Amino acid sequence: MSVVRTFRGKNNIISKETIGVVFRRTFAVGKAKKDAKKGPKGGAASDAPKSTLSKEVKSTTVVGANVLQDGADPKVLPDSEYPDWLMHLLDKRPALSELRRKKIETLPFEDLKRFVKLDNRARIKENNSLKAKN
Repeated sequence: MSVVRTFRGKNNIISKETIGVVFRRTFAVGKAKKDAKKGPKGGAASDAPKSTLSKEVKSTTVVGANVLQDGADPKVLPDSEYPDWLMHLLDKRPALSELRRKKIETLPFEDLKRFVKLDNRARIKENNSLKAKN
């Protein structure tokens, strides 16, 4: 109704049918090829992008990590060249259920901080779901 009012002027009277045609939502759909081969997950097998880089270049550079317009992709260094903390980012951290099974008194400081954080998060989610039901 408000849309109709905005288009009505002194000499402009637009019908609701016209506005329905103009403001109708549509979806863009590509043409389906009848002879297209299906890939393993239902997508066409030919949709996969072809890589023009050799295996040697892929294994020695970090492709796509360049953020500078005139720069080049950085080279992959040996593990000894990176700081120690970087390798610890890949370590698995215990879940809340695992931390609850252990005694709190025996947990290391890092695990204790994680336990408090995850426990608070779970408690907040529980309280929010209880409030949403009421």
